[in-house]
Amino acid sequence: MTKNPSRRDVSAAAFATIAASVLPAPYVWAAEKKYDAGASDTDIKIGQTVPHSGPGSLYGVLGRVGEAYFQMLNEGGGINGRKVNFLTLDDAYSAPKCVEATRRLVEQEEVLALYGSLGTAPQTAVHKYLNSKGVPQLLLNTGASKWNNPKEFKWTMAGLPLYPTEARILARHVLGVKPNAKIGILYQNDDFGRDFLGPFKKVLADAGGTASVIMEQTYDLTDPTIDSQLINLSKSGADVFYNISTGKASSQSIRKAAELGWKPLQLLSAGSTGKSILNAAGFENAKDIVAISYSKDAGPGRWEKDPGPMAFEELRKKYLPNVAPDNTIAYAGYGQAVTMGEILRRCGDELTRANVLKQASNLNGFHSPFFLDGVTYSYTPDDYTPMKTLFTQIFNGKDWEVSDKPVVE
Repeated sequence: MTKNPSRRDVSAAAFATIAASVLPAPYVWAAEKKYDAGASDTDIKIGQTVPHSGPGSLYGVLGRVGEAYFQMLNEGGGINGRKVNFLTLDDAYSAPKCVEATRRLVEQEEVLALYGSLGTAPQTAVHKYLNSKGVPQLLLNTGASKWNNPKEFKWTMAGLPLYPTEARILARHVLGVKPNAKIGILYQNDDFGRDFLGPFKKVLADAGGTASVIMEQTYDLTDPTIDSQLINLSKSGADVFYNISTGKASSQSIRKAAELGWKPLQLLSAGSTGKSILNAAGFENAKDIVAISYSKDAGPGRWEKDPGPMAFEELRKKYLPNVAPDNTIAYAGYGQAVTMGEILRRCGDELTRANVLKQASNLNGFHSPFFLDGVTYSYTPDDYTPMKTLFTQIFNGKDWEVSDKPVVE
């Protein structure tokens, strides 16, 4: 648990905002208390695996924010009178380490559920295991299409917009503004990258026009740089750059394109649009990048007086002063922690894994404090698409300008 709060208390107004975000809907108390492993009259134990170390370590802040949020709830009495014991383990974005850490959470720590774990490849490695054990694998920080399969893998639910949905929207945007586009693609050489690639190319093919992909380049997470790939793409004649990358590779690719004087229309995956990634690339180098959006930003700017970012800022100042105010990854972690808290609150006294799944799969209409106004979760028991209303956005060199009209899939 995070143990370093500052002396400043959460303001009454911000605390009220936080409380409101986790207490919006009624639930039915069970006639008698029912518990599975990880729950009791006094405690609820939940877990996750994220890369606290290794090439994806900037996403480790997701776990630190979760610790801070549940510590804050516990100091206020917990959820339905129970304290939340939240365990965030390091998997270094490695499938073998993810398997080891997940088994520890299930078999040794005996958590009730997991939420907010990160990465398509690591989570694929424990997908069948968790479903065979009947352990909820919720709000995954990956939008892979495979997570929307309630008939065969009902215990697993994505927490991000599904990558194929995002890819189709970006492809349609290209066709609308550059119908004769020559497209160069950089993609992460794993399931994450391929989930963005196929649906994008299918939209182009179905359109039957002259827009085409003229070069594809891949990279591995362990690659120290992506310079050679960007040099090849810049020389290809492409006037559109579809950048399917994450973390460090996103920052490097945006910066390298600028260094090379290559100025295509650039499309970026939504998971890499956070200010921390763009700042590392150089805001001026990221100007005019297009991405999809469903969330607000933390820190100074248009949302700083909005209740969601304000509540996150109060939490950050008290428990995580070393996290930058504009760390959008941290803010995303806050939104997911609030959502997981809401799922547990709705469970009432029936803290079984089956009921946790039931409440999660009926979140349709719940608005996370991380979401743009008008965006809510769209989960139903038969369709695990996390959200179906999205927006497009363009980076102006300082901030993202979000479109007025949403795109509904």
